[in-house]
Amino acid sequence: MSDVLVRSFGTAVRRLREARGWSQEQLAEHADLNRSYVGEIERGRAIASLVTIDKLSQALGVSSATLLGHCDQLTSANVLKGQPLAAIAC
Repeated sequence: MSDVLVRSFGTAVRRLREARGWSQEQLAEHADLNRSYVGEIERGRAIASLVTIDKLSQALGVSSATLLGHCDQLTSANVLKGQPLAAIAC
């Protein structure tokens, strides 16, 4: 279940980023994160820490609760397919 949650979170971040018309590089700049790390999060290959969740939500202009709510909706809807989790970042 945890890998589904990680992929759901990444998908939620990607959808909110794309809704703003931003590249991964633009989101990374706004969130003060590395672009490749943002990519790993979006692909569900890295687990975002609470600090990173806060940075991403602020950059995207939503609350952390809203960002996690999008994640929860995706998890509940079962819209993701299985992918191996390759990295964990805390």
